[in-house]
Amino acid sequence: MTLVKFNNGQRNQVVAPRFNDVFDSIFNDSFIKNTPQLTKVPAVNIAETENSFSIELAVPGMKKEDFKISLDKNVLSVAADVKKDETAETKKYNKKEFSYASFTRSFTLPEIVDQANIEAAYVDGILTLTLAKKEEAKVQTREIAVK
Repeated sequence: MTLVKFNNGQRNQVVAPRFNDVFDSIFNDSFIKNTPQLTKVPAVNIAETENSFSIELAVPGMKKEDFKISLDKNVLSVAADVKKDETAETKKYNKKEFSYASFTRSFTLPEIVDQANIEAAYVDGILTLTLAKKEEAKVQTREIAVK
């Protein structure tokens, strides 16, 4: 095994003065940073409790009217399409980073989900889907007597 000692961010100008500059220009290129990400889907948290499942999607900057939630057999799909306003712009921008996109995210539901009892709420940039479990799937606790 070989140990390599680095200069903690300082360039080695003696061995290869332009070596680090080549990699800095590749990895710190503004073209890569400013490229819009077209395939971005929201991050998801899925939690399970005794009575239900909870699916949380991080989708800030949207309105509840932007979402379309559908159920087809046992596949729950969440889609959003943000419409861009077609107003005339009077400002001259030096740099503009606003992006408008759409996404679709699908989840295969287990058999224990009560498909008639699914609720959705959008609060503070988080879309929360609550999927109730069927009664027979809920964990029932009871005390067992010793004979």
